[in-house]
Amino acid sequence: MNTQELTPAIAPTARRSTPTTTLSAGQSGVSEPASTRGKTSIADVVVVKIAGIAAREIPGVHDMGGGLSRTLGAVRDRVPVGRPNIGRGIKVEVGERQTAIDVELVVEYGVPITDIARDVRENVIAAVERITGLEVVEVNVAVNDVHLPQDDEPGSLADTRVE
Repeated sequence: MNTQELTPAIAPTARRSTPTTTLSAGQSGVSEPASTRGKTSIADVVVVKIAGIAAREIPGVHDMGGGLSRTLGAVRDRVPVGRPNIGRGIKVEVGERQTAIDVELVVEYGVPITDIARDVRENVIAAVERITGLEVVEVNVAVNDVHLPQDDEPGSLADTRVE
């Protein structure tokens, strides 16, 4: 990721485990307009979730994340109280006004990878910029695997487990 202009501003009230970014410094005082009194902070996890949802909306995206994170995610998804991790496969670097995003994908067989990467990039940028107001400087897309049609068939190697 290009980190030249990405300088994080950690909000003083935020815990260190939840990095946040100050989007607007704001003003104080009763003479200022109401819309500028105070500051707005956005946690990194907010950008991760928005990017994850936007990437999954693209037809041809089968799953997100690398091999280990997908394996752990599959185990988590099978646990009755487990929730799907919407941010799996997404890494972000958030600065004061800008963000850079890395996306790891598993694509469906037969769909042009360059088209999926372009569509994911466009959708992630549009969603993050619209919802957060941050400028997205780059979205790097890494395709880690291809999902084959036979992977879903019962008795395939991908579905073997002890019962």
